[in-house]
Amino acid sequence: MLRVMRWWDLDVVLDLEHVVFGGQASWSVEQLWSELAGVPDSRHYLVAEMGADVVGYAGLSVVGDTGDVMTVAVAPSRRRHGVGRALLDGLLSHAAQRRVREVLLEVRADNAPAIALYSCVGFEPISRRRDYYGAGVPAIVMRRRGQWVAS
Repeated sequence: MLRVMRWWDLDVVLDLEHVVFGGQASWSVEQLWSELAGVPDSRHYLVAEMGADVVGYAGLSVVGDTGDVMTVAVAPSRRRHGVGRALLDGLLSHAAQRRVREVLLEVRADNAPAIALYSCVGFEPISRRRDYYGAGVPAIVMRRRGQWVAS
């Protein structure tokens, strides 16, 4: 089940952030608070729950008619169960409601499962960012435009 992320989710989300992304690559509690401060004006954050457990979360920034997927994280034990796809679908639905014309994201170039998921929902690679995730770790910039765009 998806629902809008609230401030009381931040402890669990921060723990999941560290599990999924590791210490150096993960966001701080201050960054997460800052993201939630933009809701609902320019930010939209969701959590995925299975039972009483938060098993994933995702965020979207909207500026004008462009959306930017800020993060997608799924607990390792819940990957390949449709959680990431559900979170992306939720973000894209919100983007369409906001009349967004394109959605962008960055993904580690070596993260084949994430690239496959993004490709599956219509994202296409448009460029690379050298050392985006640290020395020697590039990102692929992907974009989605198309039939979901509100006219």
